[in-house]
Amino acid sequence: MTEASNAKPNPLRSAPNLLTLMRICMAPFLVAAILERRFETGFILFVVAGLTDALDGILARVLKQRTVFGQYLDPVADKLLLSTLFLVLSYQRLIPLRVTVLVFGRDVGILMVAAILYAATGRREFKPSMYGKANTFAQVVTIAVVLLHQLTQAPWVVALRSFSLWATILLTVASGLNYAWMVAHRPSATAANGHGSK
Repeated sequence: MTEASNAKPNPLRSAPNLLTLMRICMAPFLVAAILERRFETGFILFVVAGLTDALDGILARVLKQRTVFGQYLDPVADKLLLSTLFLVLSYQRLIPLRVTVLVFGRDVGILMVAAILYAATGRREFKPSMYGKANTFAQVVTIAVVLLHQLTQAPWVVALRSFSLWATILLTVASGLNYAWMVAHRPSATAANGHGSK
């Protein structure tokens, strides 16, 4: 075999990861659009970001280009974009501060617990739960509707904005509690399996 054939492919060159990186690069433009109150531009950019999020997953499956790097990069890109937008929209008084504090508090708590578990046990596999996925979806809908609300005051938009904010609050709490429950129960199961395999 040649040296070129033995070289590992660069994960940054795969189509799904390129889309994820593009989503990260869009964050500053989204923030600038919202701070300058160009909500139509912000809404369009956010929709495009959402489409890249859906497309990178589809491409990863179809092209069989799933990488460990991509598995870590994708959720980081999502959290970076969503957390930043919640913060900016709260600064613009478009999202209640308590919602942003709750979202940030949950994410920071999970990151701290994950870091402690990794340092103590070397565990780094934290599969997203159904509650976590639902919470992320609620956050995406909330940001989209909050931006849309600046473009139209249609009754359905007003109602959906209120519903999505409450859904984000409830799912943030539920997903945080669910994560705490999983952390509390998984170590004992891991230890039991470890003793059984000796």
